[in-house]
Amino acid sequence: MIKIIHPRPSPIAATLYTLRDMNVDVIVMHGPTGCCFRTARLLEGDGVRVVTTGMSENDFILGAGEKLVETLTEAYDLFKPKLMGIAGTCASMIIGEDLKEAIATADLPCTVIPVESHGGSGEGDNTVGAIMVLDAAVECGVITREEADRQIEMLEKATEVEKTRGMAQGKYIKPNFGDSKESVAKTVVKALKDDKKVAFVLNVKKETSYLFADIINFDYKEINPDNKPIFVANLDENIGLPRIRQHAVNIKSQLDIEPEFITGGLDEYPITANNAAEYLKDKDLDMIVVFGVPHAFPIEDFDVESVAVTDGPRLVEPLRDLGYTHVVAELDAHSKTLGTDEIVFSDFGGMIRSAIGWLD
Repeated sequence: MIKIIHPRPSPIAATLYTLRDMNVDVIVMHGPTGCCFRTARLLEGDGVRVVTTGMSENDFILGAGEKLVETLTEAYDLFKPKLMGIAGTCASMIIGEDLKEAIATADLPCTVIPVESHGGSGEGDNTVGAIMVLDAAVECGVITREEADRQIEMLEKATEVEKTRGMAQGKYIKPNFGDSKESVAKTVVKALKDDKKVAFVLNVKKETSYLFADIINFDYKEINPDNKPIFVANLDENIGLPRIRQHAVNIKSQLDIEPEFITGGLDEYPITANNAAEYLKDKDLDMIVVFGVPHAFPIEDFDVESVAVTDGPRLVEPLRDLGYTHVVAELDAHSKTLGTDEIVFSDFGGMIRSAIGWLD
């Protein structure tokens, strides 16, 4: 097991986000009130009600099965959900709380997905929490085994990307906010103006696509009408859970430029980067701009000037190590995109649009 000493997203957070993607109405967190507080609060903005059993010290010793039954019943009476989820936490799972027994005792007239996640699930990889949700959802009849297996394969590949190319490589990575967005934006705009062949690669996770899509949302004709950039994107609206497919539909309808090649779906970012690279390998490019999950893209295979745009300050150093010429960081992508169905402003996208006016 690789020891990672800087903070990482936990399996519990991945559990919450994946339950959200299942379109659950309510999530009951079986643990202390403060467990995964920020993620729980953010999901309220996405229309998911998150409540907690509020376990205390005595519950860590004596158990809190009754509290879970009471909370399930109260949440149902309050919100009348059709689909609920229970997210385990370190406190409840380490002492062996039985989520299925609580569901049977509560006997609610709705489907409840029990997920026995905690901070140390598996090797502590956040994707383990998502995989637990998928397996539990199959058992509850919410999704098919085929769809779960496809998503689990993607999650396992995502873990591999993080451990080999991202911020789970086993060393402390200091947060870094990257290069000047203004300077890099001017570099990109100048390349287009100077007839350089530029490719934009949207390779992004789920709802964060609403922010990263803003980077390509400019009118290239204002820069150089004879130099249309290549744009490829993982915006296949036929792949993934209904919520994820709808994100792709929404974004494609709001873009000023249509992707010339669709690399896959929004939950396939570990493999869509390689699909993009294969498409671009013979295009005789001068510059590649990769945004969303740029560390999945094999930039080392291209001898060109390159730009990576990430939402992780701890990914700036690994991206430079991979060979990107310029790296910039967008902040708070999740918090800015939860609850939206429209493209939202990105700092780098705004800088590109501003740079169009600066470079006369």
